[in-house]
Amino acid sequence: MANHKSALKRIRSSESKRLTNRYKHRTTRNAIKKLREMENATEAQELLPSVSAMIDKLAKKNIIHANKAANLKSGLSKHVASL
Repeated sequence: MANHKSALKRIRSSESKRLTNRYKHRTTRNAIKKLREMENATEAQELLPSVSAMIDKLAKKNIIHANKAANLKSGLSKHVASL
């Protein structure tokens, strides 16, 4: 167990950040799966900008790596273009 006040605060803050990051990452992954399963081109084109924004936000907050974000966005845009 932590002995210092700052260490206790770090434990509390890191736990809340972990839960927030986990929620955001899971929500984005669900949106990506939903976009990949779509077969209607117009709906997919409408959803693509919001999913790309979600991915960008994860990369900006260092929840995922910037290169992974670019790779995901590239793959999703190729998928939407092929519909």
